[in-house]
Amino acid sequence: MADQMLWQPSPDRINASNLRAFMQAATDRWRHGFSDYNDLHAWSVEEPEEFWLTLWDFCDVIGKRGERVAIDREKMPGARFFPDGRINFAENLLRKRDNTSAVFFRAEDKVDRELTWAELHDAVSSLARAFRLWGLAPGDRVAAYTPNIPEALIAMLAATSLGCVFTSASPDFGVQGVLDRFGQVEPKVLISADAYYYNGKVQPCLDKLPAIVGGMPSVERVLIVPYVEADPDIAAVPKAELITNVLAAFSPGEIEFTRVGFNDPLYILYSSGTTGAPKCIVQGVGPAVLTHGKEHRIHSDVKPGDRVFWFTTCGWMMWNWVVAALAAEAAVVLYDGSPFYPDGNVLFDYADDVGITLFGTSAKFIDACNKASLVPKETHDLSSIRTIGSTGSVLAPEGFDYVYSRVKTDVHLASVSGGTDLLGCFVGGNPMAPVFRGELQAPILGMKIEVYDDLGQPLPPGEKGELVCTRSFPSMPIGFWGDEGGDRYFNAYYADYENVWRHGDWVEWRETGGMVFFGRSDATLNSGGVRIGTAEIYRQVEKMAEIQEAIVVGQDWDNDTRIVLFVVLREGRRLTEALERKIRVQIREGASPRHVPACIAAVPDIPRTKSGKIVELAVRDILHDRPVKNREALANPGALEHFRDRPELAAR
Repeated sequence: MADQMLWQPSPDRINASNLRAFMQAATDRWRHGFSDYNDLHAWSVEEPEEFWLTLWDFCDVIGKRGERVAIDREKMPGARFFPDGRINFAENLLRKRDNTSAVFFRAEDKVDRELTWAELHDAVSSLARAFRLWGLAPGDRVAAYTPNIPEALIAMLAATSLGCVFTSASPDFGVQGVLDRFGQVEPKVLISADAYYYNGKVQPCLDKLPAIVGGMPSVERVLIVPYVEADPDIAAVPKAELITNVLAAFSPGEIEFTRVGFNDPLYILYSSGTTGAPKCIVQGVGPAVLTHGKEHRIHSDVKPGDRVFWFTTCGWMMWNWVVAALAAEAAVVLYDGSPFYPDGNVLFDYADDVGITLFGTSAKFIDACNKASLVPKETHDLSSIRTIGSTGSVLAPEGFDYVYSRVKTDVHLASVSGGTDLLGCFVGGNPMAPVFRGELQAPILGMKIEVYDDLGQPLPPGEKGELVCTRSFPSMPIGFWGDEGGDRYFNAYYADYENVWRHGDWVEWRETGGMVFFGRSDATLNSGGVRIGTAEIYRQVEKMAEIQEAIVVGQDWDNDTRIVLFVVLREGRRLTEALERKIRVQIREGASPRHVPACIAAVPDIPRTKSGKIVELAVRDILHDRPVKNREALANPGALEHFRDRPELAAR
């Protein structure tokens, strides 16, 4: 049902929100009157200098901002915010040094740790002293090939305290996948764990390190975290020493924070790499502080003492997002391993045990819990959770239903969308507004987003088109590493519309002011001249009890494109003619006759990236006998073979 309200914040919650406080701060400072969020958002994009100045002060940013707020603001790319600013990322996160909790960590049923602010500060101090003695300087790269463990956070803070650039990847990448990423950016220090846990089993890392280190001549030192074994054998790893020995050798003390330019590099993140070598996306120090401060404090209503969790790995930008909650004086809650080991209750158990206030996860996890018939509201307390966040893929309307009917009734469900490219969100939560079924609530402050047609004209609510951003913003990437001249960077976002960022999502405004996502526009189906978002089909198919998940692609056929649907069936099910008819009826009645696939086939597995996103483009390449350019980017590349030479796709 369209525009079905599922939740509304109470007046007390609205009045106590950071968003209300920010609105008042802006009113007091600039003498503007804001009747609602829409007015506030309009001001944030029409008066960007006022907005970003107010945000800097509201988030208590530590640093010198300089006199100028922005230069070349109308240029995309080219705009720079706070060009005279000086700032240090770690200094903004390590605001406290007391004995309250700063970091919680759990790995399935194997590891359970906690660090206070004082312990976190001391560990960062010791490692930063080692880095400084080794000659690391602003701009040098430090790389972490680790599970989502506290040492990854400690390494990031130590590196960025010196003004170094930090980059990370999850340990499920193979040798070539690591070299495809880190090899481009030439780190001086590499950090790795000896092994990690997944689904109750130990997965080794040390066996891959000789080839990784051998393929990166830039690496001068390798630090091994003894995570699974107390004293792992690292003799075969070149340049390796245990991080525990390094920390023990340097007494903690005051941290010497090196302030760098506001727009100097902080992180290097990577595109999925499914269509070629991963793009190395460089994000700036100050932009990260402002962007995450805005999204944590204002849009997620994170307050001092909160406990912020997002299920992620070190290979997904949500890791960079969640750890920055330290700047809001909130504790960060880390988890590594399978979210379904030993069973599907593990993350909800964690929420109750440590008092998580913001519980972030993927749309896929919510759908999997729904399919597993979990009812956390009956098995868990969850009273600490104020906000549930979802991202990574489109959260179907049924996912909204599941959260409110089976997880928690009184909770702010904030489905958000943005990505690695901007280190944040374009659309997300509004703590003062209702949640409508299937909708992302509002455009993020400071982001002037619109929906364009093919000619670059804005579309009204109810019409599908390209998600674009028509005004510059601080967290536009500095560029792509190694992209001399900036051509790859320009072509990735700005080539389609002049001075406009094209994000690559197929979306629609709603009359409520919210937005609905229909999938990536480069994977949008164009059948019979009509563009169809893949998410529209997934919403219908994945609500069927017989189907675990699905992937849909377009196949070139008879001078047009036909829709091909692949389904993973629940255990014990078969794709019979009767089930095919049922699927087609479901899609026809739930979406439209144009959405009905020409072919349906069953597969045992669906290829996905390391961060869990399905890769429609790779499947489409297989169907058209084109090479898949970078299998190393896939978590399960063997799944591609299930799509090759399918008899169902022969002429009918």
